[in-house]
Amino acid sequence: MSRAEVAGPDGRAGAETDGPDGRAAAGAGTGPGTRPGPEPGTGPGSAPGSGGRPVRLAWTFGLLRSELSLTFRRWRTLALLAVLAAVPVLVGVAVRIETSDGGSVGGGGPDGGGGPAFIAQVTNNGLFLVFTALAATLPFFLPMAIGVVSGDAIAGEASAGTLRYLLVAPAGRTRLLLAKYASTLAFCLVATLVVATSALAVGALLFPLGEVTTISGTRIGFTDGLLRALLIALVVAASLIGVAALGLFVSTLTSSGIAAMATTVGLLITVQIVDQIPQLHAVHPYLFSHYWLSFADLMREPVYWDDLVKNLGLQALYAGVFGSAAWARFGAKDIAS
Repeated sequence: MSRAEVAGPDGRAGAETDGPDGRAAAGAGTGPGTRPGPEPGTGPGSAPGSGGRPVRLAWTFGLLRSELSLTFRRWRTLALLAVLAAVPVLVGVAVRIETSDGGSVGGGGPDGGGGPAFIAQVTNNGLFLVFTALAATLPFFLPMAIGVVSGDAIAGEASAGTLRYLLVAPAGRTRLLLAKYASTLAFCLVATLVVATSALAVGALLFPLGEVTTISGTRIGFTDGLLRALLIALVVAASLIGVAALGLFVSTLTSSGIAAMATTVGLLITVQIVDQIPQLHAVHPYLFSHYWLSFADLMREPVYWDDLVKNLGLQALYAGVFGSAAWARFGAKDIAS
């Protein structure tokens, strides 16, 4: 077979060279004119235990590495991370300006009122800017960024015409979907850590650091406070896995990346609105955003675990339901259309 016979619609060889997005197409051959074949060790004549599993694992990790590289190389992703990093800077500068004449910033708290949680304590300890920034970004900025990345995961490939090339070789739709979800979860973690790191740097520059006063009124050392800040960041990242699964499912429903991103963000906004309507209190505990701010309970002494466990359990439930729905939908998706 000639090189032209396996060329994609854009003139590039979809089965042996880089796909239209710059990634090596799945199952590429090793020389000009080669057609995609089964993975080494998995063909009809291979003996059991001849190396098929290591090759499949290597291929899977290669696919994941490719997806991670693609996700974090995109200008859109870098722009989202830059916006997230800017939020703590804006909050810290605003608090610094407001308190420069000796005044105090409006009292905020985990239960609301006067601003984001912990904002009143920022002037006394810059570490509280980490908690404040996470509380300020979690309701909208972080979920929106996750919605954009997850919503574009499958639909973006379909609209760009690269999805069929990714599935030319025996990559398997399940492995591709898992790689997409794993890269989205990696973005959840990176995005949360970007907010926390930016807030910590700004807090250290603009405000004093020292012992931390918990919500319960007890004092803990700065190192213990840093560890709790890290734990809170991990909990916030885990609070977004339901959103990531929802966005991935929406992404399998359409071949338009823009439509998938807009729909995911629209659903996020709708859920947030519903969670604020008192007359709908009966459904609030089942909304993925309801327990998001429960991370504040990690700043109590002792820690209150009830809402934290409910939050993580709810996220796992959403991930299971919408992840399964995405798998079922993607397995039946016509990638040639």
